[in-house]
Amino acid sequence: MKVERKLSRIPSYSRELGLDLRKPRDRFKWFLTSMLFAKRISADIAKKTYRLFKAEGLTTPDALLRAGWDKLVEVLDAGGYVRYDFSTATNLLEMAKGLKQRYGDLERLHEEAAGPRELEQLLQELRGIGPTATNIFLRELRGIWPKARPKPSRLALEVGRRLKLRKIEPYESALVRLRLEYCKRKRCTECPVKGHCRRAKK
Repeated sequence: MKVERKLSRIPSYSRELGLDLRKPRDRFKWFLTSMLFAKRISADIAKKTYRLFKAEGLTTPDALLRAGWDKLVEVLDAGGYVRYDFSTATNLLEMAKGLKQRYGDLERLHEEAAGPRELEQLLQELRGIGPTATNIFLRELRGIWPKARPKPSRLALEVGRRLKLRKIEPYESALVRLRLEYCKRKRCTECPVKGHCRRAKK
């Protein structure tokens, strides 16, 4: 089986979390989750924490603002963000406030951007959104938002080279997942694309 077909079978994190990024409400949920994934913390903790936010109904800007800082810290602590609870709670509140005040919602922010690079710039003007969170968010919106065309991340390029891929962008989410869950943990023998990887063959 071609490596591209195998990569296409690896679910993105947004899909694993049950998000349909064709829907605006789920795009904000993924934006929130991207902020969680961007921290130096495991993907499992990020996914667990998002599910706690969802269970508490904290998946819209208004809900975050109504909940307040203490409640967000409580949810983050329950998810495992002990080292990042205070700063992440502050960033989430400031992001929600800034988004509502400047644009109303993410869809308007996308509309106002003149192109892909300006879209990234506008996102990063929101509190707590750096290059990593921007890439995590936008790479799964390729083909959905016309201006979502981020440059492939270093992690995706690294794995793509090992697999001798010509095109990285369509498979970036899968490549990053492979890097985090197999390459980083040295689980080469369990990797779903081990037969195509130059590193695994050594």
